[in-house]
Amino acid sequence: MILGAFVAAIVAAVGLFAFGRVSWPAFPSSNVTQAVTTVGQVVTIAVLALCVALFRARRWTRAATLLSWAGLSGFVTVTLGMPLSATKLYLHGVSVDQEFRTEYLTRLTDSAALHDMTYADLPPYYPAGWFWIGGRVANLLGMDGWETFKPYAIGSIAVAAVVALVLWTKLIRTDRAIVVALATAALTVAYASSEPYGAVIAVLIPPVLVLAWGGLHRPDRTGRGGWGAVVGTGIFLGVAAAFYTLYLGLSAFAITLMALVAAGLAVRAQGSWRGAVAPLVRLAVIAAIAIAIALTVWLPYLLEALHGVPAGSGTATHYLPDAGARLPLPMLQLSLSGALCLLGTIWLVFRVTSSRRAQALGIGVVAIYLWSLMSMAFTAVGGTLLSFRLEPVLILLLGAAGVFGFFDFARWLVLATSDNPRVKASVVVIGLVGLIAFAQNIPQVLSNDITVAYTDTDGDGARGDQRPPGAASYYGDIDRTILERRPGERHDTVVLTSDTSFLSFYPYYGFQALTSHYANPLAQFRERSEAIESWTEFETPDELVAALDELPWRAPDVFVFRKSADGYTLRLAEDVYPNDPNVRRYSVSFPKSLFDDPRFTVDEVGPFAIVTRVG
Repeated sequence: MILGAFVAAIVAAVGLFAFGRVSWPAFPSSNVTQAVTTVGQVVTIAVLALCVALFRARRWTRAATLLSWAGLSGFVTVTLGMPLSATKLYLHGVSVDQEFRTEYLTRLTDSAALHDMTYADLPPYYPAGWFWIGGRVANLLGMDGWETFKPYAIGSIAVAAVVALVLWTKLIRTDRAIVVALATAALTVAYASSEPYGAVIAVLIPPVLVLAWGGLHRPDRTGRGGWGAVVGTGIFLGVAAAFYTLYLGLSAFAITLMALVAAGLAVRAQGSWRGAVAPLVRLAVIAAIAIAIALTVWLPYLLEALHGVPAGSGTATHYLPDAGARLPLPMLQLSLSGALCLLGTIWLVFRVTSSRRAQALGIGVVAIYLWSLMSMAFTAVGGTLLSFRLEPVLILLLGAAGVFGFFDFARWLVLATSDNPRVKASVVVIGLVGLIAFAQNIPQVLSNDITVAYTDTDGDGARGDQRPPGAASYYGDIDRTILERRPGERHDTVVLTSDTSFLSFYPYYGFQALTSHYANPLAQFRERSEAIESWTEFETPDELVAALDELPWRAPDVFVFRKSADGYTLRLAEDVYPNDPNVRRYSVSFPKSLFDDPRFTVDEVGPFAIVTRVG
């Protein structure tokens, strides 16, 4: 597994480096990168098809193993890397959710210590695992965090896809494992890649559920085996806890359901309640391993929360889009992925009593639908369980089941036609054509996110489509102004600004986050906004300085305002859940006279006014 991850990382790095050596046109305005992407996809699929043939023929299996790792990593790299080759930004640029993710990576590039992405003197609330590793990679390469985001995201998804392949090979025949891993990797890139730290967990969920079922449900066995599966499942849950809380919750819920089902089956088989002991003990071991790993990331936050710091301001679950108010039914979509999910649904129903793989994947699917129903019910008490973000995992589970269904259907068809070679060839061709058709359409599925990556202004003050940049092009000058006024390390300065993407490029701490949904629950988001609003009502600099000195939090050292006719303005955010959109943005204005004092310096850069406190 380690060797596979290493090969995947090397292939991704070489591929992205090669893409970066050529001056490509922007994806939204040219079909060139789409064409090259398709060529790369066909080549990598052909390589993987060759690997399948070699394994079926049992020839050069070691070489085929290495080649399968390289081919799968290459598929992910070319599918994501080529459409983004003319921009330095990843999918969705630095807009909305991607803004705080980039900020987090920038924070952990600046320091290996576990710090909140925005607020000074707070431990992180969002799991730091993926971002911490990325920060160490960026630091090692001497790159800025924002600039590392794209290659690291693509490389980490490629590595996770290969790790999933290695895991599948331990569970099923290698030739079939390659096909399943390729299909789930393609689905992951299409539907989960905008959240790379979640995608690396999502692609592993299908094989891990099969692994977990093998460790928990052991009929007609002594019960002594399966501990490797138990340990592996615990490690996965621990890593999920360090990477993505929601996928941890779903995975833990599904595995708990598995343990309960396994316990029930054991009780029925043995005719005694003692049969439930073994599955539940194994579940406890899984939980213990997972908790031990999770604490490496979560312990600082838990300790801070235990100290009595108010934690009631978190609103991360205050979001209910239309997709969260309906049960996801991807098997009814008129698309290739929908057809695969429909085939997977049929296979799960037909094979649930005879296939352990169908049982494991089926329990995972049931867990998602139960989670979705609980999420909708949870709205009655003022929150959600964010079930809409689980649809990519559902597609992966049904997609994996669909591949197994295709295998079974192909075998039945071949047997029904007396092993006719033409039928065999037709089945292979249909599978390849369907795969290529889906793969070449992935950039179109991601077209909106790709377009934003080209239209957002990056940390160098440029746009990938070479058009005039936005106000973020002044960020470099703002940074230089702050460093002139406050020499030293950037992380020693707290900045109050509503242009929070500035913090995505430079590791200053912020006084207030973009919205409460991304804010640390320990930060008292609402109280900070109320304090900011109260400052606008002051009439003298003395009042403002006194208020800053009396804050219960570290006060801002620098204010980055937008200039306006009314003075200096900031845009704040308010949680208005259960409305959709769930955020209301509003402006507050500071009179310029508040900063007409020797204790403040005022510099103007483009549309911005930078106010630095000097006394």
